[in-house]
Amino acid sequence: MLSYTDLKKGIVFVYNGEPYEVLESGFLRMQQRKAVVQTKIKNLVNGKIIDRNWQASDSFEEAEVERKKAVCIYESKGEHWFHEEGDKSKRFSLKGEILGEPGRFLKPNTPVTTWVWNDKVIHVEVPIKMILEVKDAPPAIRGNTAQGGTKQVTLETGAIVSTPLFVEAGDKIVVNTETGEYVERA
Repeated sequence: MLSYTDLKKGIVFVYNGEPYEVLESGFLRMQQRKAVVQTKIKNLVNGKIIDRNWQASDSFEEAEVERKKAVCIYESKGEHWFHEEGDKSKRFSLKGEILGEPGRFLKPNTPVTTWVWNDKVIHVEVPIKMILEVKDAPPAIRGNTAQGGTKQVTLETGAIVSTPLFVEAGDKIVVNTETGEYVERA
């Protein structure tokens, strides 16, 4: 069992019968009151993020989440298909909502880590930095660089990101999959 002081970033626990991951936590003590832990937690089944305060009387069961390696095969109509690493016959698909923002950057043959809870894949860890090719980039217009200048480009996965003006179609760039931001030219 976990106590309320164990709720640190990255901990996965069961709340209302579903697994939650702690995204942020902080200790708060008000005058004359008992200390509480303020948390921002993410439901790993439906992806909803909520803020919740916990008191000393609260206790939690640690979620038994198994991590397995898998490989992305392809994406079709908002669904990503994967197979277990080393066994291409064990295939499964996940909707884009479960993958969240990082799912926009998944391309075929990308290794990922899946989180399995009660024999169901509930979360996918995508590599934080990925190298992707720019498929479409508008031309840079001279004179609009006073503020540093950025433009929207389309990547090979269909994702759209802001990049500096010097990035052209055909370039390979590094993208942070957690924030969806351009990092550097590859």
